[in-house]
Amino acid sequence: MDMTPMIDIVFQLIIFFVVTLKMTKDFNADIQLEDGKNGEIIKPPEGGNTAMLPFEIELDRKGRITIANMTLPDDTLRGLLKNRVNRVGTEFPILIRADKRASHEQVKRVMDMCTEAGVWKLSFVAMQDPKSQQNRKSQL
Repeated sequence: MDMTPMIDIVFQLIIFFVVTLKMTKDFNADIQLEDGKNGEIIKPPEGGNTAMLPFEIELDRKGRITIANMTLPDDTLRGLLKNRVNRVGTEFPILIRADKRASHEQVKRVMDMCTEAGVWKLSFVAMQDPKSQQNRKSQL
């Protein structure tokens, strides 16, 4: 029995599932962002330079650090930041998506980890329109 057609189909299915698996951006829906209607809108880098894509760190109201919905201990975040600095230098942007109910001490902890790694280009994510956050939660 010739197995070639079956192997071809299996590989096509694997490719299909890999391509369609990740179509949405992971974010923590429980984080309530601060109102930032007067803030600057951050635009993605031009030219497709993936090294300059923002490194997004989420901080919930209990002080848990997550990246792409994966909770990380402080040491792991420090390691990730140092690895990125070693690969692309210190000029990549970091977006901190902190819950407005998080304490300043928790936010400062994340900022200190970034500065320890040598990254100074920090930005905070806020909602330009508070109603859009309510709409986003109702769509989930």
